[in-house]
Amino acid sequence: MNQNGDRYFSVRQASLNGKVPVPFSFRSGGHHGVGGSPWAWAAAAALPIAFLAVFFVWPVTALVARGFVVDGRWSLAGVQEVLAAPRTWRILTQTFAQAVLGTLGSVLLGVPGAYVLYRCTFPGRRLARAVASVPFVLPTVVVGVAFSALFAPSGALGGLGLQESLAGIVIALVFFNYSVVVRTVGALWSRLDPRAEDAARTLGAGRIRVLATVTLPALAPAIASAAALVFLFCASAFGVVLVLGGQSYGTIETEIWYQTTQLLDLPAAAALSMLQLLVVSVSLILAGAARTRQERALRLSGNPVERPLRGSDLPAVLLTGTVVLGLLVAPMVSLVWRSFATADGLGLANYVALSGDAGQFTVSVWQALANSLATGLAATGIAVGLGLGVSYVLSRRPASVPGRRVMRTVDAVFMLPLGVSAVTVGFGFLITLNRPPLDLRSSWLLIPIAQAMVALPLVVRTLLPTLRAIDPRLHEAAATLGAGPGRVVATIDAPFALRGLGLAVGFAFATSLGEFGATSFLARPDRPTLPVVIFQLIGRPGAENFGMAMAASVLLAVLTALVMGLAEWIGPRQVNPW
Repeated sequence: MNQNGDRYFSVRQASLNGKVPVPFSFRSGGHHGVGGSPWAWAAAAALPIAFLAVFFVWPVTALVARGFVVDGRWSLAGVQEVLAAPRTWRILTQTFAQAVLGTLGSVLLGVPGAYVLYRCTFPGRRLARAVASVPFVLPTVVVGVAFSALFAPSGALGGLGLQESLAGIVIALVFFNYSVVVRTVGALWSRLDPRAEDAARTLGAGRIRVLATVTLPALAPAIASAAALVFLFCASAFGVVLVLGGQSYGTIETEIWYQTTQLLDLPAAAALSMLQLLVVSVSLILAGAARTRQERALRLSGNPVERPLRGSDLPAVLLTGTVVLGLLVAPMVSLVWRSFATADGLGLANYVALSGDAGQFTVSVWQALANSLATGLAATGIAVGLGLGVSYVLSRRPASVPGRRVMRTVDAVFMLPLGVSAVTVGFGFLITLNRPPLDLRSSWLLIPIAQAMVALPLVVRTLLPTLRAIDPRLHEAAATLGAGPGRVVATIDAPFALRGLGLAVGFAFATSLGEFGATSFLARPDRPTLPVVIFQLIGRPGAENFGMAMAASVLLAVLTALVMGLAEWIGPRQVNPW
């Protein structure tokens, strides 16, 4: 290795140890990228953009466009009729009510949780964080089944009348999104400089006043970012609403499914999809602006600041403990308990029955689980491969204002699959990927592709913080010392990307295991995935089918929790996907 190579190797090693001995003469502006080469960015972005165009934009656009065709001619009559119907506005009102209440509940409970789990240190904190993180990636069908068992007349909370109610759905949505608020707000709270709070207390301000006038304003970017994302997730919830809402409650997402699968009314589905796209676009714009402010605040803050719990923290600790045990753990405990309940008492009969045929399918639950695992591995490979390219491009910091706007636009575009109806995507696949050169109707790859599209935003949001954490002066130092673009990627960017790769793989695999919306359209009777089988089982009468659904849900929940637990263990400690 030549002299410049030796010096560059020293720079890289120091960067991985948290030290960056870069001369102050290096400029901090300019176009920070690998070698500053726009061709490298274009190459990294080409495949993900093509994938998004073919497997997201095209199917969604084709489905919406069909809603404007009446008797073979373009017409707005069908869409206008749907928009004028009282049912549409009732569904829209229910969707917004669910999203607003779910967001408020998640933020009000999540902010104290962020303080306890990220600002304070105590024995068992990593376990508590893991318990709080797992619900977000649990399959929606599993969560729906768990809360359905809890709210049923024979369940632990059966006397509260929460079955098929807005309150029951909101509780389940808070269960899902609590970890989004905790992780997003906690990432910033753990790095807030405590000197401002200490100065306020020295000047006589009480703890409540310090919280209201110093701490919460500093946390505002993170809280706003979390709220925008939670609103998006609540407004586009599908599996939970479909299971818990029953016939008496619906949202835009479930209405799209109903109009498409039950009535084949494409104009209605098109009108509702447009309304949903509007909600998603506004939410993504707000989330992107808030996330930019949060990242700026994180760059201005110092290293993580943590301290042991104090007596004055007791209210926050009690609230967080109640939420973790009562809201997050109790439904899963109820699910496990009901999975062992049989007509003859507690036993393993429900698990033994899993080897038989499941619902309308000709395969057993164990075979469906094997299908889910195989599909999940393929979907994870696709999502992680594409996510690395997208994250690489989005981690660049253009010096020009137009360049930064392009980056924000690309970021928002790749987040769209988070909020667009998976039902729309799945049905769009059926009407677009049905003829050469992309006739995939009989291909098993159709489901992994759909699941990879759903998982891709989560992979990007997981990898992006680690890549953006790279000091741009490292790239400049490497280029000055003679390293080419490929060598910079291999020796600087790749080690940083590996820090978040385990968590990205975990998110992608867990998301694939639990994906239900698109898969419900695409799964064949001879090759169903486990969430589809569970939904079929709970829709069939009989205690045996219900017991099998409980047992299958436990298996899927345990598998998902193990995947995320392993990902959290091998992943970076401070990565926040949002």
